[in-house]
Amino acid sequence: MTGTPLIINALGQLDNPNAPRSMRAAAELNATSEQFTVDARTLAEARASGLTAVTITLGYVMGELPPYEHTAHEIDVWDGIVDRHPDDLLKVTTAADIRTAARDGRVGVVYGFQNAVAVGDDVSRVAEFAERGVRVVQLTYNQANHLGGGSAAPAGTGLTAFGREVVDALNDHHVMVDLSHSGERTCLEAAAHSRVPVSVNHTGCRALTDLPRNKTDDELRLVASRGGFVGIYFMPFLNPTGHARAADVVEHLAHAVDVCGEDHVGIGTDGPVTAIDDLDAYRERLAEHVAQRRAAGVSAAGERADTYPFVVDLRGVDQFRELIRLLERRGWSATRIEKIMGRNFLDYAERVWTA
Repeated sequence: MTGTPLIINALGQLDNPNAPRSMRAAAELNATSEQFTVDARTLAEARASGLTAVTITLGYVMGELPPYEHTAHEIDVWDGIVDRHPDDLLKVTTAADIRTAARDGRVGVVYGFQNAVAVGDDVSRVAEFAERGVRVVQLTYNQANHLGGGSAAPAGTGLTAFGREVVDALNDHHVMVDLSHSGERTCLEAAAHSRVPVSVNHTGCRALTDLPRNKTDDELRLVASRGGFVGIYFMPFLNPTGHARAADVVEHLAHAVDVCGEDHVGIGTDGPVTAIDDLDAYRERLAEHVAQRRAAGVSAAGERADTYPFVVDLRGVDQFRELIRLLERRGWSATRIEKIMGRNFLDYAERVWTA
C-alpha cells in the first residue's frame, strides 16, 4: 500500500525495556508508571514505527497497592511525562486529538485502566477519572472483582449490580467499557447492558486457541453487533504452544474479521515499540516474574516461564510495517488494512467519546 495509515494501538506501552530502571521493574509483580523509561529511544522509535496513538495502562491492576490513591497518583505521573515531551507526545481525550497527533507527527497517549477496582464503592469516581482524562476502563483483570468476573474467575461469574452501575456511569461520561480479561458471562452481560458500544481492546480468538484470555465467537459477535471494537494482541495466547508468531497474529485477525466484520477489528499489541535487546538475560527475569504472578494468583492460563509475553518475530520499530506486509501478502485490500491498523479504533472512539 502507498503511504502509512493511521496506526492506533488499542493497548500498548511507552517504555524502553532495556533501560536499567525498566529492567529492574520487569522482575517485579507491580511495576509502577514511575518505573517505565520514556527516554529518547522510546520516543524516537515510537515515532519511527509510524505509531499514531496508543492506549497505555495506568493505575491499579493487582496486589497490595491502595487502588484509588495509587491510580490518582499514576494519572499525575503520566500528565508529567506528557508535559515533559510536548514535541513528541499528546494526551488524547477526543478523537480529534488523535488526528492532531497524526498531523503533528506526535504520538497520542490514551489513558486507560486494566482494572476498575479504583472506583471502590463510589461510582462518582468514574466522573472524576473521566474529568482527569481517562478514556478507557477495563472492568476486571484476570480475577473476579466487585464488578464481575475475570478470565480466571469461576465459570459463570457474571456482572454484578454494582458492575452495571459502573457501566452506566462509563456510558454517561463517554468512557470506553473495555472487556479484555473478563470472563465470558461478564463480557456478554456487560456488552448487552451497555447503552454505548463496548470494546475488547486486547484479546485473541478462542476458536483458534482455546485459552480463557481469548474471546469466544459469541463474545466477539455481540461486541461487534452493537458497534464495538476488538483489538488482537501480539501475545503468547495466540498459539496453543505459547510460542506465537506473526503468522498467528494474522490468523487471529482474519478470524476476528470473519466473525465481526472488517469495520470492528484492530490491534492492541499489549507491548511497547522498543524491543528487548538481550533476550537471554530477559528470559531469566521472566521466569522470576511468572513465578511471582503465579504465587499471587493473578496469572492467566497459558503463562509460562518459557513463553515470551510478545510475538518474537513481530516486535521492534518495524512491527507495524511488517504486519502490513503480511496482510498485503494475504491479499487484503489497502482499505481493509487501513481499518485494521487504526481507522476502526478511531471510528469507535468517535462513537464513544463524542459528547
